[in-house]
Parts: sequence; structure tokens; C-alpha cells
Amino acid sequence: MQKYDDGGWNPYLAGALVGVLAIVSVGLTGQFLGASTTFVRAAGAIEQLVGSDRVETNPYYQRVQPRFDWQAMVLVGVLIGAAIAAWQDRSFKSEKVPPMWEERFGSPVLKRGAVAFVGGIFAMFGARLADGCPSGHGLSGLMQLSVSGFVSLMFFFGGGLLVANLLYRKEA
Repeated sequence: MQKYDDGGWNPYLAGALVGVLAIVSVGLTGQFLGASTTFVRAAGAIEQLVGSDRVETNPYYQRVQPRFDWQAMVLVGVLIGAAIAAWQDRSFKSEKVPPMWEERFGSPVLKRGAVAFVGGIFAMFGARLADGCPSGHGLSGLMQLSVSGFVSLMFFFGGGLLVANLLYRKEA
């Protein structure tokens, strides 16, 4: 695989491989790629261990069956693949706080963890409200030429640009 100056993979090739993965996913399973529903299903499966009667009567879990399925294994594969790729191009490093964050907001690990946790809550709330995550709406929606896929992807990128600009803008 061709490498760029920073040691990373060619983004066009990586994007094409994700597209192939999405097509194979639909061909083999009849389902599109996505991640947020997997977290909800896993949470329900874990909750069943403690209070199965609550899960059985929960209307949300009537629609989204709690289980560990092939998409959970895709997420495990993403984590393992990312670690292998970072190790392979020698960009893997352990850091308590990313340098960009530290430069802008300081080095407290607890502060960074709290912001990441709250951000995760907002991201999951938005994903459940939209009935899918960026990979589900963006990748799979665009594969189907879905208007909602195009619209959601524009908002995902627009929101990301806005927040990144607000958080990391250099003062003149």
C-alpha cells in the first residue's frame, strides 16, 4: 500500500477498501455497515444479565434486539486494524492528553476525560435520534444514493468543522 509523507496510507485507496467492505457486507449479510446500533445492542445484552425482565418489557429493545452480532465483530476488527496500521506505520504512541488539546486547554487528564465522555453522550444521543451514526447514514446512505445520506453527511462534516474551528482556532 502506498504511503504518504506522514507514513499514513493513501486515503483514496483506504476509502475504496471501505467501499468494498460495505459492498461485501451487503452481499454476505444483506445489511449495511453501521456502529451506533451495535453499542445499544451490546448494552441491552449486558443489561439482560442483570435484569432480563426490564429489557423484555422495554419498548426500545422490542425494536432493537439486544445481542452481540457480526457488527460487534466489525467494531473489534476496526480497533485491531487501527492498532495494526498505527504500529505498521510507526505512528502508534501512548499519550495521556493529545498535544493539540494540551496546547489549547492544558494537561489535566480528568478534564480531557470528562469532555470526551460528555462528547460521547452527545454523539450517541444524536446517533440514536437520527436512527444511525455517520458510518450508517454517510457510508451506507451514500451507497444507496439516499438524500438523507447526503444531507446527514453534510451536517456531520459541517458540525465537525464548526466545532474544530471553535475549539482549536489560533488566537491572532
